[in-house]
Amino acid sequence: MGDTPATATEPQGRRERNKLRVKNRIYEAALVLFTQQGYDQTTVDEITERADVARGTFFNHFQRKEDLIAEWGQERRALLREGLEAGGLTNSEDKATRQVLSRCMSILADISLRNPAQTKAMLTAWVRAGFPLHEHPYAAHMFSEFIRAGRERGDVPRDVDVELAGHMLRDIYLGTLYQWTRGPEDEADLEASLQAACTAVLDGLVPRCASVR
Repeated sequence: MGDTPATATEPQGRRERNKLRVKNRIYEAALVLFTQQGYDQTTVDEITERADVARGTFFNHFQRKEDLIAEWGQERRALLREGLEAGGLTNSEDKATRQVLSRCMSILADISLRNPAQTKAMLTAWVRAGFPLHEHPYAAHMFSEFIRAGRERGDVPRDVDVELAGHMLRDIYLGTLYQWTRGPEDEADLEASLQAACTAVLDGLVPRCASVR
């Protein structure tokens, strides 16, 4: 009798793990095809064929093809959170604002450069599908919080609008990233471009002497 709860929950655990494996297989197959031939040129039938699942199985996990773009965005946000935690930036009261934002740009560059071809294909699809207009501006919020902490710490002027500054940094980040997607991989240093863009914004917000701590 004492074994009944464990026995009852074990199949459910297996079912959930199997569902996740199938979902991941569909997602990974889609990313490969999007990278190889483009998002618009890839059909759901091609994705299911590569993932070796039925067409109906695809729609059990994703209501539409655009949901794969949303999944990609969520994966990048998870990688960003991991990078911020690993870099000690989730609790950055003792770090100068320039230092925090510079490290943040390095993390963002690293995420994109893990698979440059995939990033270029998916970012293009993300923009064309209109995600920058209706998706929650996660990056802007993150930048705003870093600037808010700097303002409270005293290395950002009190009159800086942290929300506006956060959105400016997000726009600069996305613009730099999108410009990078349009050029040959060997002709642009993404991290250097992001750092230069970030510095250009910060020079108008943060005194350079505040970067030394």
